[in-house]
Amino acid sequence: MLFRNQKKIKNAEITPNWSPDFNELMTFLGIAPDTINVAGKNALKEIVVYTCIKILSDTMSKLPCKIYQDSGGIRKATEHYLYPLLKLRPNLYMSASDFWKCLESQRNIYGNSYDWIDFVPNGRNAGKIQGIYPLDSTKMRIYVDDVGLWSSKNNVWYVYTDNLGNEYKLNASNLLHFKGLTNDGLVGMSPIEVLKLNIENASAAEQFLNNSFKNGMQTAGIVNYIGDLSPQAEENFRKNFERMANGLQNANRISLLPIGYTYQPISVKLTDAQFLENTMLTERQIAAAFGVKLYQINDLEKTSYASTSEANREFYVDTLMAILTMYEQELTYKLFLPQEIMQGYYIKFNPDVILRGDPKSRYEAYAIAIQNGIKTPNEARALEEDPPLEGGDQLLLNGNMIPATKAGQQYQ
Repeated sequence: MLFRNQKKIKNAEITPNWSPDFNELMTFLGIAPDTINVAGKNALKEIVVYTCIKILSDTMSKLPCKIYQDSGGIRKATEHYLYPLLKLRPNLYMSASDFWKCLESQRNIYGNSYDWIDFVPNGRNAGKIQGIYPLDSTKMRIYVDDVGLWSSKNNVWYVYTDNLGNEYKLNASNLLHFKGLTNDGLVGMSPIEVLKLNIENASAAEQFLNNSFKNGMQTAGIVNYIGDLSPQAEENFRKNFERMANGLQNANRISLLPIGYTYQPISVKLTDAQFLENTMLTERQIAAAFGVKLYQINDLEKTSYASTSEANREFYVDTLMAILTMYEQELTYKLFLPQEIMQGYYIKFNPDVILRGDPKSRYEAYAIAIQNGIKTPNEARALEEDPPLEGGDQLLLNGNMIPATKAGQQYQ
């Protein structure tokens, strides 16, 4: 059982807040829910939202998560038992890449993502972490116990409902909670809810174009008839005319009308409606809200190699760095014991792997680091996964460089 060590509570003990079923309401109003409902995963049907979340999730999935220790110098703590857990396989069901991709996707869809920390219950390794499991963000509720109802030591509790309807009260120390933008520090805000109008606008634009193509780009119009028709006759004529004139199979074909009927098209040009400008504005607003650069969603207008390189740097500084800092602080605080934190253990992602596809930039950075005594040649070779060479563990410096305190003494 997944939560065998947690406190199971009865459904009656937790009363969920009532909210109307949005889909039933839409159906009652005669509106197909799937056409405009962009809540939760439905927002992924909009291509810009899907692309932004995919970029952020894929970026997180390719960054190695490593453990370091800062004690008399920073080093990789490969001997720590959590090292392979975070780097290779956090649990029995998924690789590290899929694990981080899952968390980042949920965080960007719902504003929050959660992990249950599975501790060894007993035995020689009791208390150690044996797995980290992502939870469904839609089935989690957060309670702030400011009166000491459950415990005076922990004021934040999480209630998770599994697929069978069982509820589990989880201590904050048993969960990893990764948040998006938050205004209270406890719960992240869902970007989908904040951008609902923009996403609906983009989705409506796609549906408009889709319907236009399905109709063979035929425009709506008015059929004039001199005389009078019964309501049933009007409906029959409308159905027959639409079957003859609409659809891809009837595109660019000649339509025939009975004597006495004239057809007057009602056409709204896309240029007159500023359709393209509105679509581009909506896409840019959504991308900006997710922190994704325009070239990443294939908006290549006014784009050059120099601007793309600068946009890469801005994406790391403005978007990725804050996300990584949030992950690193939560992981370090929840996964290590207090004494381990005092010993200098911490978790850090390595964003340098983003440069894997650019060997020229990598080698130039290595050359600068080696020539200025920042890294040894063997340290640079280790980053390229090359074996060390004899004599490569010495720091190298330019022979013309002297300490600042001795500047000018050579001329005395």
